[in-house]
Amino acid sequence: MNLYDAVIPVLPKMLRNLDHCIEKATAYAQQRKFDPEVLVEARLAPDQYAFARQVQSACDTAKFLAAKLTGKDPPSHPDTEKTLAELRARIAKVVVYLESFTRDDFAGALDRRVTFNHWQGKSMRGGDYLDHHALPNFYFHFTTAYAILRHNGVDVGKLDFLGDRPFVSA
Repeated sequence: MNLYDAVIPVLPKMLRNLDHCIEKATAYAQQRKFDPEVLVEARLAPDQYAFARQVQSACDTAKFLAAKLTGKDPPSHPDTEKTLAELRARIAKVVVYLESFTRDDFAGALDRRVTFNHWQGKSMRGGDYLDHHALPNFYFHFTTAYAILRHNGVDVGKLDFLGDRPFVSA
């Protein structure tokens, strides 16, 4: 089993879907005559990250997932985005990074040991990291960002979340 198929092209596609939702949010704000940048600090609950941090976290989770599974160093993206345009640029950079990986890069990823400093000396096999940490974490932040936009009236729905799907004739 090659974990490439679980990461690439799924995460770039989902990040493009998030970018599309931000594009719709900008259009919605312009149509309703309010500053779209207020959405950058919007949140669902006082103790949750704001929209910007949700997008940054989804991007970070995606890039760390690919990097950790392939044994490579991820690019650094300081969390300095203050506008929707800057968030969209961050998404675009991460998509380019993810799409630079090949199937061969993921050789051995299933059993590669993954760790982070904040895990305090603990690690996971690559397959477990994918299934039990990285993908749930990615979708948590992606979904929360989507929900913040939806909660603020942006006309996004399930098909915006899912995006294009690889249908074939039955």
